[in-house]
Amino acid sequence: MTRCAVMGTGSWGTAFAMVLADAGCEVVLWARRQELVDAVNSTHENPDYLPGVRLPDSVRATTDAAEALAGADFAVLVVPSQTLRDNLAAWTPLIEPQTVLVSLMKGIELGTAKRMSEVIDEVTKVGPGRVAVVSGPNLAKEIANRQPAASVVACADEAVAKRLQAACHTPYFRPYTNTDVVGCELGGAVKNVIGLAVGMAAGMGLGDNTKATLITRGLAETTRLGEVLGADPHTFAGLAGMGDLVATCSSPLSRNNTFGMNLGRGMSLAETIAATRQTAEGVKSCESVLDLARRNGVDMPIVEAVVEVVHNGRPTQEALQTLMSRSAKAERRR
Repeated sequence: MTRCAVMGTGSWGTAFAMVLADAGCEVVLWARRQELVDAVNSTHENPDYLPGVRLPDSVRATTDAAEALAGADFAVLVVPSQTLRDNLAAWTPLIEPQTVLVSLMKGIELGTAKRMSEVIDEVTKVGPGRVAVVSGPNLAKEIANRQPAASVVACADEAVAKRLQAACHTPYFRPYTNTDVVGCELGGAVKNVIGLAVGMAAGMGLGDNTKATLITRGLAETTRLGEVLGADPHTFAGLAGMGDLVATCSSPLSRNNTFGMNLGRGMSLAETIAATRQTAEGVKSCESVLDLARRNGVDMPIVEAVVEVVHNGRPTQEALQTLMSRSAKAERRR
């Protein structure tokens, strides 16, 4: 039986643990808090993040990272992006030679502008053939309710991607394989930032034309950056690109969309953070995505506008006006 450690018990980590168990894997969830571990083990439920969803009996939880990682074929990493490096520093001595490290995180590291797979490889030195990513329209609550969904599992080693595909393929969760790790990760990271922008527009009372404009132009920005970094542009037309972007920008279940909507309604950043229980990755990653773009000479005006609003206090209406007044010559046509 395939053994999987899921390092993190937020809504997406818990939902993916359920997917793995439904696919026939033995799953151990790692959590920081003993009370959450006790709840999972006694009631088969994560009351903090997925209340009312019963987890399969083959899912158990522990606060002991060594216990979770022991004998794991796959170690699924699903902690906030900006905490990954510190967590990995503690976990690396516990990772066994056969373990493939799987990133469910959709962010870019602040300061280094590295993708999550780059951080994993840099800290653990396992090599790209043992680092995989999962990306796509992954709204955790819908997947936890076993509604049909598809995703992309990507690894530089196609055989490893196929092994991971088999480990998480269920009647309701359909994974597709890809070797374009760069494209899959960028699609997942940048869509959070575009989700903030679309949420702001909705919060301002703007309609579907505005939202469609932000989604399509946001995809163009993502593709421009991806091409410069060596991604396959076709990736952005698929589940890890357009699919994930549409889900994030259109669903009330999207944390980034909801966060942006509250900003668009006039809430301050502090008020919006206080009203958000879980991590909205785009809030911090918008800065690192913009940093990555500037390092590579790529123009990303929507991302820049989001940074101005979220971190520099610029009014949303003013940021929108700046976007709309840009010269047509300022960007490549796409």
